[in-house]
Amino acid sequence: MKRFAQLIQELELSNKTNDKIEALVTYFNEANPLDKPYVIAMFTGKRPKRPITTTLIRQWAIELSDIPEWLFTESYHSVGDLSETIALVLPVAENNIDKPLHQWITELTTLQSKTDEEKKRYVLDSWNSLTTQERFIFNKLISGNFRIGVSNKMLVNAIAKQSKQDANKIMHSIMGKWQPNQITYEELTTGAHVNTDNSWPYPFCLAYAIDTEPENLGKTSAWQAEWKWDGIRGQIVKRNGELFIWSRGEELVTDQFPELHFLKDELADGTVLDGEILAVKNENVLPFSTLQQRLNRKTISKNQLENAPIGFYTYDILEYENNDIRTEPLVKRRQLLEKLINRLITKGIVVLSPVVKFKSWAELAQIREKAREINSEGIMLKHLNSIFHTGRKRGDWWKWKINPYTVDTVMIYAQKGSGRRANFYTDYTFAVRDGEKLITIAKAYSGLTDKEIKEVNSFVNKNAIEKFGPVRTVKPELVFEIAFEGIAESKRHKAGLALRFPRIARWRKDKRVEEINTLDDLRALIPVTP
Repeated sequence: MKRFAQLIQELELSNKTNDKIEALVTYFNEANPLDKPYVIAMFTGKRPKRPITTTLIRQWAIELSDIPEWLFTESYHSVGDLSETIALVLPVAENNIDKPLHQWITELTTLQSKTDEEKKRYVLDSWNSLTTQERFIFNKLISGNFRIGVSNKMLVNAIAKQSKQDANKIMHSIMGKWQPNQITYEELTTGAHVNTDNSWPYPFCLAYAIDTEPENLGKTSAWQAEWKWDGIRGQIVKRNGELFIWSRGEELVTDQFPELHFLKDELADGTVLDGEILAVKNENVLPFSTLQQRLNRKTISKNQLENAPIGFYTYDILEYENNDIRTEPLVKRRQLLEKLINRLITKGIVVLSPVVKFKSWAELAQIREKAREINSEGIMLKHLNSIFHTGRKRGDWWKWKINPYTVDTVMIYAQKGSGRRANFYTDYTFAVRDGEKLITIAKAYSGLTDKEIKEVNSFVNKNAIEKFGPVRTVKPELVFEIAFEGIAESKRHKAGLALRFPRIARWRKDKRVEEINTLDDLRALIPVTP
């Protein structure tokens, strides 16, 4: 527990990826061997059932600390995390106990069958035997919620560095079905419970944003134009009778998209396809907000399958008949891809991403302006002789996105940031007019210079009206132009709208709050579903 508490503290104090990876590598070098699988399980979301309700541990903490409930609530608003708040308000521990992490987790698991009184006795005894940081970890173990800025990819890179194993094989291994009390760290890192050779994907080939006029790219005949789709970039891998679906974030997402599982029977072994996972209905691509209904779901309901059906728009073929063909020119890979897709029995779910025909750059520019009509982000330009590079290579692939939407808003809430910006208000909430009222439509925290941040911070300190925990309500006077990539209806937000990738385009010091946009202006931007 003490070593794990130290790891969490190191991870929380750093905002640099390399430092976090080094902290994880050191931990896996030093930790109790039986603890390591539990740590991996927690960081990858394999959490046991919560043994005690949040209501109970909150109630016990208030009793033990002997403070009024209103003061605990105010402290919680200030700290922002229940586990940390409880750890801070509890009296100093009288005892000292040092049990390994796996033992703590095992004991907590057995509490599920205990009475509330037995649970309380165990929790209070534990609090009385742990330091403040260890209590924080103990409380997190009860809730099972470790949001500490460690992505699956970061964890995998750390394990790969420590164990000297291939990162993709480790990703396959830890995303598989396993229990931390039934597998060793060595078995997990070597993939003893899975056949990792079947699953490994290729590094993705990425494009740079075009930084010149398209006319400067030369003859149009040397380029292939495609629509740039707004979904989840993925690779479909079929080897030795097994099917795997990888996201660009190097996560296995096979179980999330059952509509694509038919490819296990239709694709030949030794086939790897590159493409985009999209929500598709009646052969029309739906907005990204529809696709979001399907992401990160452990179980898919019948309603989700009907409302957000999945399609795969194929861009490229990377492995064909067990041969790596990434070094073949795009024009040849496209021919093989067309041949393969046309042979599929199940049509409409896996389709070729269409090539956009054009005779001049001016004509393509006009076509690009219609991208939003089909829920596309713009145009991809790929040189016909290009190979499938690892990562980005300037000159072969370009993305030519359409200009973002923009809307003028007023800031109405502000909250302090984190890291080096922890002392400044850098997290802002913006609103538009809805009749005589202001209604929130987006949060954003990027787009201002350091000088502008200091100006806004000074304004918030002088013009804060109300306080809700860490959030300050401010006078609605500062007007900002917000840019965003897409807009869709959403029941999750008060305005009934959700903006995709909102960010501050500029501070409109030349505009008054009376000149900001309206909710109706935003509704008019919602694309019509085909």
